[in-house]
Amino acid sequence: MALSVLGLQQASDWGWGSPQTIGSLIVGTLLLIAFFVHELRTEDPLIRVRIFTDRSFAADNVVLLLLSAVFIPLFFFSSTYAQLSLGQSAADAGTYLLIFFGGFAVASQFGGRILDQQGARPAIVLGAALSAVGFYLWAGEMTDLNVSAQWPYIVMAGAGIGLVLGPANTDAINRAPASTYGEATGITQTIRNYGASVGLAIMGTILITQNRVNLEGTLGKVGIGREQADAIAAEVAGGGSSARTGGAGGAEIFRAIQDAYAQSTQTIFYVMAGIMAAVFIFSIIFVPRGKVEAPVAEDKFDNPDEPAQAPARGDSAPA
Repeated sequence: MALSVLGLQQASDWGWGSPQTIGSLIVGTLLLIAFFVHELRTEDPLIRVRIFTDRSFAADNVVLLLLSAVFIPLFFFSSTYAQLSLGQSAADAGTYLLIFFGGFAVASQFGGRILDQQGARPAIVLGAALSAVGFYLWAGEMTDLNVSAQWPYIVMAGAGIGLVLGPANTDAINRAPASTYGEATGITQTIRNYGASVGLAIMGTILITQNRVNLEGTLGKVGIGREQADAIAAEVAGGGSSARTGGAGGAEIFRAIQDAYAQSTQTIFYVMAGIMAAVFIFSIIFVPRGKVEAPVAEDKFDNPDEPAQAPARGDSAPA
């Protein structure tokens, strides 16, 4: 996992065709495959990967992987946008994020109710569609640098994520035998963390590359050469305040940096909208309908060749 994330994260510096990038991605992927094969063959596995033969569990984890590729990186990209493009302080950037969590907190309550009544699928499908539209419309307003025009779409995106996260995670854990709840929780958390790392690495690389291109264009309009524009882009990517904006033309240069970073962040949020659209399509096809009505057999994944029998229960209440 670490090597695959490293290759994606450093691709903007090493280059996508460099031996370091390709080598990290290939070796990381091969190690993951080797680990999976080893866990299938060992009698006492660290992780019972056969649990992924349950298509419902696997589908929920794909949803969590893609969702985390958006949800966690959102904190970084929106806060840097608020500070670099909107010119807000760190505290005000936190308030900007709070708009997102206003929608998230309310919708997560409805997501839990939908899960209890109908299962995870309706909440996931609705939430993925809502967030995809929200991120798309939010991205469309980013280059205007006007929060008042953005906040309805920020709330919409947050509400969509809130509808998906809880039901997908809870449904995945409910698909595992009762004796493996701790292990299933560990798997879902690993999937979520890996998705977040991959998402941040890929979109971070896109942001750096796109921002370099955008800065070359916007700074070129105020008389800044390509070499100096690349240096400013590197400083912005590293979190610097770009001291080169002082002096004559400083206001124009700073405005160019704001516009370029807004355009770069807009690209990232369009990518986020695309990922959530993919979650919507995937959930329609693969996420099962209905609730988990009975406990999963304890031996279902230990003895995959034997038919699974759910243990007897004294009532018919959902698990």
